[in-house]
Amino acid sequence: MKKTLIIPIFTVFFLNAIAQESELKWTPEFCMNFKSINSTSLSPDGQHVAYVVRTPVMDGEKSEYLQQVWVASVKDQMNVEYTKADKSSFAPAFSPNGEYLAFLSARSGKNQIWRMRLMGGEAEQLTDVKKGVGRFQWSPDGQRIAFTSADPDSEEEEKARKEKRAVIVVDQNFKYNHLYTVAMNDDHPEKKKIKRITAGNFHVTNFDWAPNGQTIVFSYNVDPKLNTNFIAGDIALVPADSGQVKQLVNRPGPDTNPKFSPDGRSIAFASSGGQPEPIGLMDLYIVDVEGGSPTALKHTPNRSVGLMGWAHDSKSLIVSEAIRTNRVALQVPIDPQGETVVLTPDTGASSSIDFNSEKDVIAYVYQTVDQPAEVYVSSFGNKDIRAKVSAIHSDIELPKMGKTDVLQWRSKDGLEIEGLITYPVHYEKGKKYPVILQIHGGPAGVFSETFTGAPAIYMTQYFAERGFVVVRPNPRGSTGYGREFRYANFKDWGYGDYEDVMSGVDKVLEMGIGDEDRMAVMGWSYGGYMTSFLVTKTNRFKAASMGAGLPNLVSMTTTTDIPDYLVGHMGGEFWDDYDTFEKHSAMYRISNVVTPTQVIHGEKDLRVPFTQGQEFYVALKRRGVDTEMLVLPRTPHGPREPKLLMAVSPRILSWFDKYINTKP
Repeated sequence: MKKTLIIPIFTVFFLNAIAQESELKWTPEFCMNFKSINSTSLSPDGQHVAYVVRTPVMDGEKSEYLQQVWVASVKDQMNVEYTKADKSSFAPAFSPNGEYLAFLSARSGKNQIWRMRLMGGEAEQLTDVKKGVGRFQWSPDGQRIAFTSADPDSEEEEKARKEKRAVIVVDQNFKYNHLYTVAMNDDHPEKKKIKRITAGNFHVTNFDWAPNGQTIVFSYNVDPKLNTNFIAGDIALVPADSGQVKQLVNRPGPDTNPKFSPDGRSIAFASSGGQPEPIGLMDLYIVDVEGGSPTALKHTPNRSVGLMGWAHDSKSLIVSEAIRTNRVALQVPIDPQGETVVLTPDTGASSSIDFNSEKDVIAYVYQTVDQPAEVYVSSFGNKDIRAKVSAIHSDIELPKMGKTDVLQWRSKDGLEIEGLITYPVHYEKGKKYPVILQIHGGPAGVFSETFTGAPAIYMTQYFAERGFVVVRPNPRGSTGYGREFRYANFKDWGYGDYEDVMSGVDKVLEMGIGDEDRMAVMGWSYGGYMTSFLVTKTNRFKAASMGAGLPNLVSMTTTTDIPDYLVGHMGGEFWDDYDTFEKHSAMYRISNVVTPTQVIHGEKDLRVPFTQGQEFYVALKRRGVDTEMLVLPRTPHGPREPKLLMAVSPRILSWFDKYINTKP
């Protein structure tokens, strides 16, 4: 007679508990396994791709990121870590003959240009400039490399700094970036001669070699301040062996990132169209190399191009752009009657794009909401993936993920809004879950279909693991939806965008997923601004976390390093229109706040100065509203150290747990 095995009920519970305990879970520590990949570079024959992997180093007292160059074969399984050192190496670029791979590295102190033979060997240092190297590019014949470097300090300035008597005079004595070249001189490797190409009171931002190697085109600003990039920028030519600078494009607003056509006749560039557009506008233009009026090309869907270069026949341009919740590469024809073509997958996010249209290959870093970043290649003109050439994350077993969908809804005024919703990891249909409303920065940021398990300030799958529905809307003002949508919150911060995000929350409640009595809100930068404004207008949220927020637009304007960006959105200076700035500032509505609000800010933030967070925290505390303030040491506008990055989401979750019961 067959015996029946009987297991006591307490044993079943015990075994289930062990299984659940051993199950992989989304934690900040686990998310840090996923590395960022960037800076793809195709070899001239299209057979190899160089790319950069950034890895967190958190051993002992270390908390930093280390970047190294990898090289993969397009046709076979070769995929190797090309540089190995205790200092980062990045920005790889193949020589025109494919024999060498150059890159930047700080292994000798400042970032300098190094090169190695593609087949390996010892790295050779090519530059040794005091302020280090910014950008660099091989000449078409491979005999020189052009690069930018900032003006060095004078002997007196160095002496004063060492003696601790140096004084910074604001907006004076700028250290401008200028153009240099270094000759390869392979017959005498010890004589790598560096030649200065430009000089003067202007700051070089981007540049490109002419196909014949005789001229360099460059964009520049009157000073190196970040704010200037929003409102100005011109384009000029200079002989590649130095000489008279020739003005090519000189008009109001930013004209930048010039690229020579392969036939040498035209120069393409990105431009706001001859007037400042601080809210954000970048269209494509071309100008004859001999000068004349620039010609505008057909508009891209988002009108915010990242210009990468020309196709080999000089008949089209390749750009990167956000399209709704995706990021793609586009081929834009010079002929206004031509058709714009998508070159990379039209779902997910493609970035760090390089291409060789003549060899029929395009390389890019690609990720989706449930697939971590890797390097892929496609045939030129065919957006379908041809091959995955990297395997950085292939050995990582993924825990069960909370599903992420694209969600659409109508705002209060009928405007169509889109966003992303991530369900709890163990979601069960019919149950209601606590809701987190997460608001992005910008306001011209966007939530794209990137990997939701990646490390970030807000670790999406970590919150989903803890049972939250995470709603990430793209309200008016977001990029990816065209110029009109991006400009739709002009002089309207905290009002139309408020309705956009709140109607998104209502949509989730209508779907029967969210619990209206268990909701929280969080956001960084502009998302922090919106968080501060939301808690002055509604008490529907049980807890809030304001990250690097700007609750006072008046004091923000005179302390941020990008005042023109804010003034552009408000329509003028605050001394000419106090009412607008006060109307859109949470500080002037602080008496309405009852929601327990956490404040997080970087100690060294210049974008949204530390005092912005301090203003809100002190006011809340003096009013008796539950609050706490977390200061991230050494941190600018967002964590730059992996240990600090890893600490933010748990701190937020701990704050939310005080006020929201995550169990029904």
